[in-house]
Amino acid sequence: MEIGNRAYESLIDPLPTAASTIRELPLDKLRPFFTTDIGFHPYSPEKLRAFAQQLLEQGLLERIIVRSIPNSDEYEILAGHNRTAAWRMAGHDTIPAEVVAANDARAIIIATATNLLRRQELTIIERGKAYKAMLEAKNRNGQRNAAPETFGENRQRYNARKLVADFFGVTEYEIRKAIKLAGLIPPLADILENNPRKLPIACAELIADYDAATQQAFVEMCSIEDYTLNKATMQSIVHTCPPPSANHQDIFAAWRQVRARETQRRAAPPKKISFDRRKFAPYLEKLGSDKEIEELFLEFLRQRVN
Repeated sequence: MEIGNRAYESLIDPLPTAASTIRELPLDKLRPFFTTDIGFHPYSPEKLRAFAQQLLEQGLLERIIVRSIPNSDEYEILAGHNRTAAWRMAGHDTIPAEVVAANDARAIIIATATNLLRRQELTIIERGKAYKAMLEAKNRNGQRNAAPETFGENRQRYNARKLVADFFGVTEYEIRKAIKLAGLIPPLADILENNPRKLPIACAELIADYDAATQQAFVEMCSIEDYTLNKATMQSIVHTCPPPSANHQDIFAAWRQVRARETQRRAAPPKKISFDRRKFAPYLEKLGSDKEIEELFLEFLRQRVN
């Protein structure tokens, strides 16, 4: 909770936050966080079972964080979805919770900050979605460092991004990159997260410049067995079919042209001939420079051909 409070006060509102209360809440009164698409993946069944076993042995070491849902007796989980699921799996009906008073901006900051600072295993797309949600919450609250008529919306976004970068100890480039990759359509995001060898991150960044409809063309490319996109291929496709939108047939035509050039280049004879110098070691000292050896070899070839 301290992480969430510090993040909210740094990024949104410098005024102290309202006091929270500690309660034991029924598990069937808890609902997942629905205010925004933050994109954190739940634990896998195997990891959740291991977590549940750990809770059985050690107990719940940290309360979950919730806020009340208006006009109901239910609560929205801001931090602790996996703890809640594992606690339920461990056989409990209630769970200790910290109930906070939180508007949507504070709820988003709590949900994102607690995960970003504590879960090292988050993928770059999970981080990108969290950064994006946090920046949108910041910008919606209109916390600008200068008059909008002077610097405009771009300046506002810059200031928000710098504040987020400073708080989490990352660079603005890292935040921009993560947010950009979070714009990949789900099939490509799944490949990047679970099979990154099929989609190098440098290629994913270039694909993310395209709109969702165009990105669909690259799903098929990334699904070809024993084939991996490379940055040079993607740069050539981008040059031929500039983002943000391109016809699928044009994308594939550009891709086939690049592959044909690559095949032709691999089939071409090498521009240089190399030798194992160790085999020629007894003679090299007597022959002099590499240039002299080259001239001698050329003369030998001319005599053989003629």
